[in-house]
Amino acid sequence: MDHDLHKNVSNIDFRVLIMTSVSAERDAVLRGLGEASVFDVVVAGVGSAVAAASTAVALSSRKYHLVINAGIAGGFVGKAEVESIVVASEIVAADLGTESADGFISLDELNLGSSRIKVEEDLVTNVMNGLEKAGLSAYTGPILTLSTVTGTTESAKMLAERVEGATAEGMEGYGVAVAARQFGVPVMEIRAISNMVGPRDRDAWRIKEALAALEKASSVLVEVLR
Repeated sequence: MDHDLHKNVSNIDFRVLIMTSVSAERDAVLRGLGEASVFDVVVAGVGSAVAAASTAVALSSRKYHLVINAGIAGGFVGKAEVESIVVASEIVAADLGTESADGFISLDELNLGSSRIKVEEDLVTNVMNGLEKAGLSAYTGPILTLSTVTGTTESAKMLAERVEGATAEGMEGYGVAVAARQFGVPVMEIRAISNMVGPRDRDAWRIKEALAALEKASSVLVEVLR
């Protein structure tokens, strides 16, 4: 258990909100959690905007002490293989900004806000240690949030250059993280890799295997967050 997270919070009061994009992810998480009673798992919907709205609604309904965006995702080549788990070190809205003749300019560079939300290091360390202890292949690094899933080698290369260390990509993380930040609640993003980021090839997707990995990772959360 993370001592900073649980500071001044009794085990009876401690609650974790887990947001997934679709019901298949929710069901995998619930199987992993088993009878653990401190977790609420909610389907947010697909995309950052609906994920932010759904998370805000859930956070308005009761007190939570941690929010997790969990699901399956694409992994960047050389950073995370299929069926591995990625724990975000930071959650990055990788397409939030503007194009220019010289390339992409992020929200941060425009001085209009931040497209990056850091995850507390202690949380990352505790979960990574738990995953590795359970024998799961796990990595940590930036997880990108995009409105359009990458489907070409060129786009994958561009994103890897844009965000140093980019490890995985999804569609909801930044929205969930923004809502959590607005409520002052720590946030994490945990993804099981179903495919590699790049050319769209449905035959190469391993969704069933990734959901099984997500289930195993969720069982680890019961141990490290209780």
